Amino acid sequence: MEADPLISGLGTRMRHVLELLDGDVARVYADLGLADYRPRFSPVVRALVALGPSSIRDIARAIGVTHSAASQTVAQMSRRDLVTLQPGTDARERIVYLTERTRSLRPVIDAEWAATTAAAAELDSELPYPLGELLTAVLRAVERRPMRQRIADAARALADPALTPPTTP
Repeated sequence: MEADPLISGLGTRMRHVLELLDGDVARVYADLGLADYRPRFSPVVRALVALGPSSIRDIARAIGVTHSAASQTVAQMSRRDLVTLQPGTDARERIVYLTERTRSLRPVIDAEWAATTAAAAELDSELPYPLGELLTAVLRAVERRPMRQRIADAARALADPALTPPTTP
């Protein structure tokens, strides 16, 4: 049964799509004997392969996520012995290194990444617009003008004072 877009918001549908995609990729990893490996780990692994040992800030920048998101992912990876952390140049900075375990898993991780990329291209062929291109366009649009600003502008246009944030002096 198809969700009613008037009831199910954009964020809800986006989360559901992500759950479906990530869930299936996670099951592929489990089928490959990597039940503790998550799809969100691969961009970090790929960044560390490309950059070498790196700070969490540099990893976040390389994969296009917030520092907090990268930090949470690295913490999960550390608990699974996929990366190690060492002090950086100051007390707050941590440098992330791939472990021997992750280096030994790289052929499987790389093969799965290639298969997932090919599957995503096949999915794109079924869509009216390639999903990857659409997501890039969405990211650029909300970077130019955040959703918060769009909501405030829409509230003003609708003349609903309950939705309009107070102006600061």
